[in-house]
Amino acid sequence: MKGAEWYQTDEVAEEYEEKRFSRGGRLIDRREKEAVLDAIAPLQDKNVLEIACGTGRFTVMLAERGADIVGLDISAAMLQQGRQKARSAGVSDHLEFMRGDAGRLPFPDDHFDVVFAMRFFHLADTPATFLSEMRRVAKEQVVFDTFNARSTRSVYNWLLPMGSHLYSRSDVDKLLDEADLRLVEAEHDWILPYGFYRKIPGAIAGPIREVDTTIGDSPVGDYFASVSYWNTRVE
Repeated sequence: MKGAEWYQTDEVAEEYEEKRFSRGGRLIDRREKEAVLDAIAPLQDKNVLEIACGTGRFTVMLAERGADIVGLDISAAMLQQGRQKARSAGVSDHLEFMRGDAGRLPFPDDHFDVVFAMRFFHLADTPATFLSEMRRVAKEQVVFDTFNARSTRSVYNWLLPMGSHLYSRSDVDKLLDEADLRLVEAEHDWILPYGFYRKIPGAIAGPIREVDTTIGDSPVGDYFASVSYWNTRVE
């Protein structure tokens, strides 16, 4: 995984959400949570695994809504942040955080109703391996997102410290085919890249997001979208 050591430091874990989901980044947080909820609701008593759960943004949210959820991450520092968040939300008894390798999941086949990963596949050096493992332990559904090759991110990707794995539609189709997953729905969003929104105040980000959404809803929107959310079913 790209950046595996970087994500495991205490400093990064403590500052992770403040740097990414404050200011205009709040819009990103809201949209990502909306994508997850749209894909896997209803949640009551659903058995869910989150891959690369990080600080527990989604893990805690889903536990609050009635899911039985396990959050798995390689970073002990990130998991500690997640546990603190769960205690503050009063859901510590309704979820479990585990340290583990997403390429070798410590669960039997068909163990979870749903397996999902957000902000993970752009760091994956062997995406087919990770998706195959997610599919193995999923009984019904696998959900994940990707950064896209035709997006504005491709212009500056080489400047990022860890870069990103950018995906074409044919790349994703091949991954799904190899993992025996059937695409149910795909949503494509964000003409402007995430990094742009994180750097501007929320008061400015809101109107810009409205323009971004208008372009995204146009005939060229899907083609140039920065991010895609893939909702798939186990074959």
